[in-house]
Order: sequence, then C-alpha cells, then structure tokens
Amino acid sequence: MARPIIGIIGNQHLINDQYPAHAGGSMNSEAIATVSDCMPLLIPADPRYLSVEELLETCDGFLLTGGRPNVHPEEYGEDWTEAHGDYDRARDAIVLPLVRACVERGQPFFGICRGFQEVNVAMGGTLYPEIRDLPGRDNHRMPPDGTLEEKFALRHVVSLSEGGVFAQLFGATEVLTNTLHGQGIKDPGPRVIIEGHAPDGTPEAIHIKDAPGFTLSVQWHPEWDAANDPVSRPLFQAFGKAAHDWHGAKQKGLLRSA
Repeated sequence: MARPIIGIIGNQHLINDQYPAHAGGSMNSEAIATVSDCMPLLIPADPRYLSVEELLETCDGFLLTGGRPNVHPEEYGEDWTEAHGDYDRARDAIVLPLVRACVERGQPFFGICRGFQEVNVAMGGTLYPEIRDLPGRDNHRMPPDGTLEEKFALRHVVSLSEGGVFAQLFGATEVLTNTLHGQGIKDPGPRVIIEGHAPDGTPEAIHIKDAPGFTLSVQWHPEWDAANDPVSRPLFQAFGKAAHDWHGAKQKGLLRSA
C-alpha cells in the first residue's frame, strides 16, 4: 500500500551563487522516509507554482523545515531591520496560510526551527530578530566552525511542562537537544501553547490549543540522527502515525476537501 505523502517545505537556494534552485536537506527526507514511514516530497514553496489548496489535496502532512531566511517581520506587524536578516516572502505566502488551513482541518504538520517560528507567526504571534542580543539570553546559533557532527551536537536541556503532550511523548520533563537558530518567539499567538524552554527561557516546544490534528513544533533540529536520537525518534514516529491516520481516513472518504 502507498505510504502517506509528506510535503517537505523547500527553501530557495543558489547553486554556485548563480543557479536558482529549490532545496531541502537530505536528513529531512531520510527522517520522513525511515522514521515516519512516509514518502517525502520536496515542495517548491512559491505561490507562482502551486497553491495551498493543491498542497492540502496532494499531501497527507507537512514538514515545515528550517532555513536560513527568516519570516518577514511585516507578517507580524513590525518593520524590517538588518537584525531581521534575510527573508523569503514566497515561502511566507505559502506556509503561513498552509499552517492555518491545517489547524482548521486537522491535517498534520511538524514545524522545525524556522517552521516553529512560522507556526507562531501564522497563529498571530511575534518573533525576536536575534535571541543572543537579549539580556540574559544565550547564543543559540549554529557554531561557525567544525564538522556537521559538532554543529548538530546536543548543547542544552529543554525543560517540558509536566503532563504536557511533549513530556508524555518523551516520558520525561527534561530532554537534551541541539540548537542552531538566531530568532525566537517573542509573543506567542493566542492559541500557541509553549511547553518547552531552554535554560535561558527561550521557548523551544509548542503546539496549538484545541487543534484537532498533530501540530507539534520544536525550535531545535530533530532531523539530525532522527533514527537513533531518543528525542528525535519519538517526534518523527508520532508525526508519521498522524500522517498514516490522515491518509487512512482520506482513503476511506472520511475527509472533506480543501
């Protein structure tokens, strides 16, 4: 039987600083294929090529990936400054309404890093442009040097709300994660429930209140070593189960169309 299709949100990229491409990290596809047991499908996140409605009908769930460009601050009512960094308005135009539609429909999505931030913005929240510039906050950015193993190494604890969905999923109220981000949640959206924090108070794990489907999102990068990491594996397994459930209901004609 065909596996559920997971749309992996791609990022704009220049090959050799010249040739435009849509790209996605292979570790995202590997995690979806091997841990979630779903078929990965890279999505060119640009409204010139596809619509949110087409994505909702084609895919069973969505992986909202990390990426170097940030959500444009105009999406949460602020002016752009150099501190906000690079942005991708085309991805904003696809992913923000996609998140809202998935929340309403109960269609599963899993947000990672930028995806985590997109979920907060889509649901009415705001972002800090640079966490490390805030008093009392740590530098959460990727180390500039070293191997991939060193850059994705586990660097801090995330404390989880006791009895929350993340603590139940992990069977623990503290987990160890990597950290490779510059921005972070300033004000959570009205329905955004923060269940995890780094030691400096930075939000790290969220879900959407009263959403009928899977809406878990994390600020760290669980796609790294997802098959072996004791924190990454249950996240991708739970997301895969949600996608399989959606796919099964769709096959039985139990879902309304977009």
